[in-house]
Amino acid sequence: MSNGLIIAGVFIAAFVLTWVLRRYALASSLMDIPNERSSHSVPTPRGGGVAIVLSFLAVLPILGVLQWLPWPFVISIVGAGAGVAVLGFLDDHGHIAARWRLLGHFSSAAWALYWLGGLPPLLVFGVSFDLGVVGHVLAAVYIVWLLNLYNFMDGIDGIASIEAICVCAGGAILYALLGQPSLALVPVLLAAAVAGFLCWNFPPARIFMGDAGSGFLGLILAVLSLQAAWFSAELLWSWVILLGVFVVDATFTLLRRLLRGDKVYEAHRSHAYQYASRQFGAHRPVTLAVLALNLLWLLPIAFAVGLSYIDGLAGVVIAYAPLIILAVKFKAGELEKAVL
Repeated sequence: MSNGLIIAGVFIAAFVLTWVLRRYALASSLMDIPNERSSHSVPTPRGGGVAIVLSFLAVLPILGVLQWLPWPFVISIVGAGAGVAVLGFLDDHGHIAARWRLLGHFSSAAWALYWLGGLPPLLVFGVSFDLGVVGHVLAAVYIVWLLNLYNFMDGIDGIASIEAICVCAGGAILYALLGQPSLALVPVLLAAAVAGFLCWNFPPARIFMGDAGSGFLGLILAVLSLQAAWFSAELLWSWVILLGVFVVDATFTLLRRLLRGDKVYEAHRSHAYQYASRQFGAHRPVTLAVLALNLLWLLPIAFAVGLSYIDGLAGVVIAYAPLIILAVKFKAGELEKAVL
């Protein structure tokens, strides 16, 4: 069984499953109805991200049996990913209180970290820091934050899919450049699953990802970044750089709303990408702009860090500086009625 065949199979499975889920959503009236907090104007089926979950997770145990992947890694991703996806699926079909969602998210993060071995030593300006138990707690917070910010950022057509594909492709190329192409397989498989879904989600979207898919992607990307750091400490910084568009917009928006005293758990439309989509009057220009930022700005810096040409923390500062400027320019976190 070749890698290419497995990758193609995952793509096809995600494509077909998304079609099936779209039919199911239409038949079950599982629709995202536009309201004053929405970034879309047409009722659209949701829950298509389950196709990503199923097509990606189903192949991992097979790779474990073939001894292409270590079983602790498979158990880490399958257990944590399935838990978050089920929680998101239930929330898509009804409503789960925020405290129970958060408990489920931290439980999934703890499961993943247990099998991964926790947070690896951090490399800062050439000095290695082993944070011990404190590091494991910080790693859990990191996973849960990335999980939730991915949910926050999945608000316009195609943006969450494009981000995941770019991050996975960047991580996979770095592994290849470092002489470890076997480690690139899992990020490539995730990118293939997302690409199959993107065929239905590219603007104008015919189905939305839903919480099951967005939360799952956030968690898996966090776990993959920590796995990369166990291989090479610099790679954690590379993955953080690759995730920069989502990390900066979501974090800047959250901090601004917290400082203003907003109820941060309430739905809103004050992310920079949401203001940008309203300014341009369409989702596609913003989604393509995210693609361009990833490929033309973040990817080269992530490569420079991963290949040890520049320090990781310095690379993050360089990469994030213009993203913060863009967040300010597009009013991330500003009070909506003050700028609309």
